[in-house]
Amino acid sequence: MNILCFGDSNTWGYKPDKSGRYDENIRWTGLLQKKLGSGYHIIEEGLCGRTTVFQDELREGRRGLDLIGVTVEMHNPIDLMIIMLGTNDMKKRFSLLPVDIAYGAAELGKLVESYDYGGAWYPVPQVLLVSPIELGEGVENSPFTGFAPEAVEISRQLAPYFEAQAKAHGWHYFNAATVAKPSKKDMLHMEKEDHQALAEALAAQIRGIFEKEN
Repeated sequence: MNILCFGDSNTWGYKPDKSGRYDENIRWTGLLQKKLGSGYHIIEEGLCGRTTVFQDELREGRRGLDLIGVTVEMHNPIDLMIIMLGTNDMKKRFSLLPVDIAYGAAELGKLVESYDYGGAWYPVPQVLLVSPIELGEGVENSPFTGFAPEAVEISRQLAPYFEAQAKAHGWHYFNAATVAKPSKKDMLHMEKEDHQALAEALAAQIRGIFEKEN
């Protein structure tokens, strides 16, 4: 089974202390590969600063909607698409409500299902929509600029809107905030133990998805 993980810096594996990137033995994507084993192929597509559908005029190429279709096409065939985005959409310059961010994430899933992948021999990927972790109190003072104090409350309100979109479109759903949290170092990125917890939770859900089909 080929599983593509499409996300932002928490999928890329950014370290909260700004010292670089976690290696594949710590990133949730790398751990997911180990937990699922040889019958699965985990493909990492994390990009720092990536949004759902909103154009960031300060950072080039960060709009997820522009890349998700061709990314799947590059890695075809894909059996399951994991989409975990929305954190960067909470930056002050976008001035978005939680429902707007959820609609943006849904546009990505819809494109995954409708994109022309070049032939009927490629399966339409299933979608697992993941509501991102919450932001920590004081994120406005984070080394990563762009967040206002109200972003914390917005992050706490995202999950039900993401879940509603997943149900409306018949997708799988998971709330990352139920198992992982932001580091106190930057109020934004995950520590090692949170990558571990997220990998464990997603591995269990993914097994359940494909075991039902067999």
